Amino acid sequence: MNRDEILKAIDEKYEKLGVPVDAMLEGLLWSTPITYWDYIQTDALLGLQIARTNLPDEMIFIMYHQVNEILFKMILWEIDQVAKSEDISAEKFSKHLMRISRYFDMLSSSFDVMSEGMDVEQYLKFRTTLTPASGFQSAQYRKIELASTELINLIDARFRDNIDRNTPFKHAYDHLYWQAAGKNYSTGQKSTLLNLFEDKYMGEFIDFMEDYNECNLAKIFKRLPEETQKDEELIKAMRHYDHTVNVKWVMAHYNAAGKYLGGGKKDLEATGGSNWRKYMHPKYQRRIFFPFLWNEQELKTWGES
Repeated sequence: MNRDEILKAIDEKYEKLGVPVDAMLEGLLWSTPITYWDYIQTDALLGLQIARTNLPDEMIFIMYHQVNEILFKMILWEIDQVAKSEDISAEKFSKHLMRISRYFDMLSSSFDVMSEGMDVEQYLKFRTTLTPASGFQSAQYRKIELASTELINLIDARFRDNIDRNTPFKHAYDHLYWQAAGKNYSTGQKSTLLNLFEDKYMGEFIDFMEDYNECNLAKIFKRLPEETQKDEELIKAMRHYDHTVNVKWVMAHYNAAGKYLGGGKKDLEATGGSNWRKYMHPKYQRRIFFPFLWNEQELKTWGES
């Protein structure tokens, strides 16, 4: 576009917005040039690491988890590009799924940052100051799960027969698989970990569950034309995403926990108090986003390889 075309397009844009274009142009006259540090908000980012101890490796632990949360935000952003599209093609669906999978590939490989980058002795000291906080309490990660699959696939396998699409969201929420990390189902008693998490996010989660009930990735796939559902690249992308999130990344987390919590004669509890070996391992969780894309043998041996 030449200068006149640009000015005309600007004029038309702000006329539609009801904003005087002369005021906008004058604002440009007085504005300062954008810099990298202002655009990225570098100073704000670098001021967010606040350790609770004087142990140097705690800063690695904090920064690592903050990087995770940034990647979770990127993943939710990509899911929305599919969930909120009016008309989704197999090509677009595959593109965003592979972007998401690459983010989770980064997350999976990045566990070496902790497993090889923190002294066990330091971790076992500063972790006591984190109780009852836990990575379990990542609200963004829970939203990724809720936005990826139909709710029934996130229900604890012990209760799936008694829950269907007509079940109230609050009842379904109370039986999500991750409740087992902080709830005694015999007594109904919840741990401090879970109570704090729910005090902060439960209402937000239930609203999110309702929002994505009809536009989660699994539901959108099932609404595609039959021929599109057979697209090999799309199926490959969905299976890759499912396995990457629910086996590869979980096992990377599990193995990192094993180095720090399972090195003695008896496993240490996670900071949130859960039996981390049974809670974390995918063969116990049985969490599968797209079970309709896996054969009977693959489902039976989920998480074993």
